[in-house]
Amino acid sequence: MEVRQLTEELTVAGQIGPEHIPAIKQAGFRSIVCNRPDSETGAVPHDLVHDAAKAVGLEFRFIPVVGGAITGDNVTDMAAALAELPKPVLAYCRTGARCANLFLLIQQTGAPVQGQATA
Repeated sequence: MEVRQLTEELTVAGQIGPEHIPAIKQAGFRSIVCNRPDSETGAVPHDLVHDAAKAVGLEFRFIPVVGGAITGDNVTDMAAALAELPKPVLAYCRTGARCANLFLLIQQTGAPVQGQATA
Protein backbone atom coordinates (compact mmCIF):
# COMPACT_ATOMS: atom_id res chain seq x y z
CA MET A 1 0.00 0.00 0.00
CA GLU A 2 1.52 3.28 -1.13
CA VAL A 3 0.61 6.34 0.94
CA ARG A 4 1.27 10.07 0.61
CA GLN A 5 1.05 12.31 3.66
CA LEU A 6 -0.56 15.66 2.77
CA THR A 7 -0.64 17.09 6.30
CA GLU A 8 -0.10 15.76 9.81
CA GLU A 9 -3.82 15.00 9.86
CA LEU A 10 -4.44 13.65 6.34
CA THR A 11 -2.75 10.93 4.33
CA VAL A 12 -3.99 9.61 0.98
CA ALA A 13 -3.59 6.16 -0.52
CA GLY A 14 -4.62 4.00 -3.41
CA GLN A 15 -7.17 1.22 -3.07
CA ILE A 16 -7.06 -0.62 0.25
CA GLY A 17 -8.79 -3.78 1.34
CA PRO A 18 -9.77 -5.34 4.65
CA GLU A 19 -6.37 -7.00 4.87
CA HIS A 20 -4.73 -3.54 5.18
CA ILE A 21 -6.78 -2.45 8.19
CA PRO A 22 -4.53 -3.90 10.92
CA ALA A 23 -1.49 -2.06 9.50
CA ILE A 24 -3.53 1.16 9.14
CA LYS A 25 -4.61 0.90 12.79
CA GLN A 26 -1.05 0.10 13.89
CA ALA A 27 0.24 3.15 11.98
CA GLY A 28 -1.93 5.32 14.24
CA PHE A 29 -4.77 6.29 11.93
CA ARG A 30 -8.08 6.88 13.68
CA SER A 31 -10.36 7.29 10.64
CA ILE A 32 -10.69 6.17 7.03
CA VAL A 33 -12.51 7.87 4.16
CA CYS A 34 -13.32 5.98 0.95
CA ASN A 35 -13.60 8.27 -2.09
CA ARG A 36 -13.86 5.42 -4.60
CA PRO A 37 -17.28 4.37 -5.91
CA ASP A 38 -17.95 0.65 -5.61
CA SER A 39 -18.95 0.61 -9.29
CA GLU A 40 -15.40 1.27 -10.54
CA THR A 41 -13.53 -1.64 -12.05
CA GLY A 42 -11.17 -3.08 -9.45
CA ALA A 43 -12.82 -1.37 -6.49
CA VAL A 44 -13.06 -3.29 -3.23
CA PRO A 45 -16.63 -2.84 -1.97
CA HIS A 46 -16.51 -0.14 0.68
CA ASP A 47 -18.69 -2.12 3.07
CA LEU A 48 -15.94 -4.75 3.40
CA VAL A 49 -13.41 -2.08 4.36
CA HIS A 50 -15.99 -0.38 6.59
CA ASP A 51 -16.69 -3.59 8.52
CA ALA A 52 -12.98 -4.34 9.01
CA ALA A 53 -12.32 -0.76 10.15
CA LYS A 54 -15.20 -0.77 12.62
CA ALA A 55 -14.02 -4.12 14.02
CA VAL A 56 -10.77 -2.49 15.18
CA GLY A 57 -12.34 0.78 16.34
CA LEU A 58 -11.65 3.02 13.35
CA GLU A 59 -14.18 5.56 12.10
CA PHE A 60 -15.21 5.22 8.44
CA ARG A 61 -16.93 7.46 5.89
CA PHE A 62 -17.96 6.65 2.33
CA ILE A 63 -17.88 9.70 0.04
CA PRO A 64 -17.80 8.28 -3.49
CA VAL A 65 -16.32 10.61 -6.11
CA VAL A 66 -16.39 9.90 -9.83
CA GLY A 67 -12.89 10.27 -11.29
CA GLY A 68 -12.52 13.51 -13.23
CA ALA A 69 -15.94 14.75 -12.09
CA ILE A 70 -15.57 16.14 -8.57
CA THR A 71 -18.71 18.05 -7.58
CA GLY A 72 -19.30 20.85 -5.11
CA ASP A 73 -21.19 18.39 -2.93
CA ASN A 74 -18.15 16.09 -2.91
CA VAL A 75 -15.98 18.96 -1.65
CA THR A 76 -18.53 19.97 0.99
CA ASP A 77 -18.99 16.38 2.16
CA MET A 78 -15.24 15.76 2.38
CA ALA A 79 -14.67 19.03 4.26
CA ALA A 80 -17.37 18.05 6.75
CA ALA A 81 -15.85 14.58 7.20
CA LEU A 82 -12.38 16.02 7.78
CA ALA A 83 -13.80 18.48 10.30
CA GLU A 84 -15.68 15.77 12.21
CA LEU A 85 -13.56 12.63 12.08
CA PRO A 86 -10.86 11.77 14.62
CA LYS A 87 -7.39 12.46 13.27
CA PRO A 88 -5.24 11.32 11.63
CA VAL A 89 -7.35 10.33 8.61
CA LEU A 90 -6.42 7.99 5.76
CA ALA A 91 -8.43 8.75 2.60
CA TYR A 92 -8.29 6.38 -0.33
CA CYS A 93 -9.48 6.01 -3.92
CA ARG A 94 -7.93 4.20 -6.89
CA THR A 95 -4.53 5.95 -6.69
CA GLY A 96 -4.96 8.64 -4.01
CA ALA A 97 -5.12 11.46 -6.57
CA ARG A 98 -8.86 12.06 -6.19
CA CYS A 99 -8.47 12.36 -2.42
CA ALA A 100 -5.59 14.81 -2.82
CA ASN A 101 -7.57 16.87 -5.35
CA LEU A 102 -10.53 17.00 -2.97
CA PHE A 103 -8.26 18.31 -0.22
CA LEU A 104 -6.82 20.98 -2.53
CA LEU A 105 -10.34 22.08 -3.48
CA ILE A 106 -11.30 22.27 0.19
CA GLN A 107 -8.33 24.53 0.80
CA GLN A 108 -9.32 26.75 -2.13
CA THR A 109 -12.85 27.17 -0.79
CA GLY A 110 -11.57 28.09 2.64
CA ALA A 111 -13.80 25.50 4.31
CA PRO A 112 -12.61 24.95 7.86
CA VAL A 113 -11.01 21.61 8.64
CA GLN A 114 -10.34 20.62 12.24
CA GLY A 115 -6.85 21.71 13.19
CA GLN A 116 -6.67 24.15 10.26
CA ALA A 117 -6.64 27.83 11.10
CA THR A 118 -9.35 29.93 9.50
CA ALA A 119 -8.97 33.55 8.44
